[in-house]
Amino acid sequence: MRLHDSLDYWAGVRPGTEFAVQGERRLTYREALDTVNRLANAFVAAGLRAGDRVAVLSKNNIEYVLLYFAASKAGVAVVPLNYRLAVPEWTYILDDAQPRILIAAGQYLATIDGFRSKLETVERFVVSDAVSLAGWENLHEWLSKEPDAPPERLVNDESDAYQMYTSGTTGRPKGAVLTHRAVTANVDQIGHELQLEPAERSLVVAPLFHAGTVPSTFSCVSRGGCLYIQETFDPSEVVRALSEERICYAVLVPSMIQACLVGVPDAAERSYDSLRLVYYGASPIAEQTLRRAMDVFRCGFVQSYGMTEATQSLTFLSPTDHRRGLDEQPKLLLSAGLPAKGTEIRIVDENDAPLPNGVPGEIVACGPQLMRGYWNRPEESAEVLRGGWLHTGDIGSMDDEGYLYVQDRLKDMIVSGGENVYPRVVEDVLFRHPAIADAAIIGVPDERWGETVKAVVVLRAGTTVTEEEILGFCRGKLGGFELPRSVDFVDALPRNPSGKVLKRVVREPYWIGRDRRVTGA
Repeated sequence: MRLHDSLDYWAGVRPGTEFAVQGERRLTYREALDTVNRLANAFVAAGLRAGDRVAVLSKNNIEYVLLYFAASKAGVAVVPLNYRLAVPEWTYILDDAQPRILIAAGQYLATIDGFRSKLETVERFVVSDAVSLAGWENLHEWLSKEPDAPPERLVNDESDAYQMYTSGTTGRPKGAVLTHRAVTANVDQIGHELQLEPAERSLVVAPLFHAGTVPSTFSCVSRGGCLYIQETFDPSEVVRALSEERICYAVLVPSMIQACLVGVPDAAERSYDSLRLVYYGASPIAEQTLRRAMDVFRCGFVQSYGMTEATQSLTFLSPTDHRRGLDEQPKLLLSAGLPAKGTEIRIVDENDAPLPNGVPGEIVACGPQLMRGYWNRPEESAEVLRGGWLHTGDIGSMDDEGYLYVQDRLKDMIVSGGENVYPRVVEDVLFRHPAIADAAIIGVPDERWGETVKAVVVLRAGTTVTEEEILGFCRGKLGGFELPRSVDFVDALPRNPSGKVLKRVVREPYWIGRDRRVTGA
């Protein structure tokens, strides 16, 4: 299957059903299909060839969703940009992905104009809303000239659907290439797990550039549901929508759930008559928060474990599992669940030999949702997908029932509020400070965000600098979620004989008393 096949199907059998709602806007499946076809034709008319890239920089809106489907029909791949990143990170990704078109919301145009002359491959700059600015084409005017019949373009399930960027310990983002086969497989796995029904409304508030959001959004469409889209996360608006807008299921990260419970005074007094499920991921949820959320929202909860390289989900902890964990087996709440349909999970040693249940090792996975590979990185792709198994870089174990427990990371990564933070990126900024001789970035536990970023630094002899001065130095050089929240000063960092900082030793004091040395998955 191709990504757009489900849109075509539901527009044919239920054309008048709501496809999406955003504020006062309402779009039916038929209207969505017409717009998608026009935009796909605009891509073809602009000279895009099969396999070309289109980048998008925007907060959540209806056009963002339609763009994914239009690119699918035109045989081009979407490159979603994280709007929380800093300019140097945007420019690196754009130079690496080599898109020929960049579509952006009006609030980002001035910033993009500051570096657009450096972008070697972007030929057309398109604004997605009503803002008018010299050098930018308007999306709605652009597609209004095109027919609403589908373009003549051959797209198969091995074509690239989108390219989502993730990073490793080197700090250089890598483009995980997801084919239509991988995406639609994971969409089906999520839909199967959530038992989605036609016309159900899904709350889309997590960002549409994120691997944790996009496939679950497509899952709603694959079952003929309606997307209730919010531009950004506001706890009061989320609670209001869950209570008043007939939302059947919502995709939230634990920090969002916590913010709704703590930041909305009347959350517990409201009724949520339509709400059937809350689907959360990116990090496990604290037991106290989960119990409170289940009391307040009175619905089922589903957790998934996965990563960008697996489209989204590898395992699921079902509503039944959650209830069992709360009622009789508390350890189950630390689990990431059972493998998704058609997915196999193994725990292996350093030689990729399977380990017995209960013995920790690297988590590897095999299934139809795995990426094709990293964009233009054949050696890294071969390494992470060696033997046909995705090597996650996470340490975990399996119990005798087949439940996965994620315990730590082999790769140097922090998950804060559902966002991946790569320490090398932050460390590179710290090393520019004239007073810093050595630095390590680690994740420390945080009740709201799961983890927050801490800088552990060694100062040069004879220098002094305050925590606030270091934090101020980082502002503007990093995305907001990447900024250190605290700084500790030490005389030296522990290193192994080859000189590598022993991050686990640095992290250990902050995680004492916790069974799991990882809060994200």
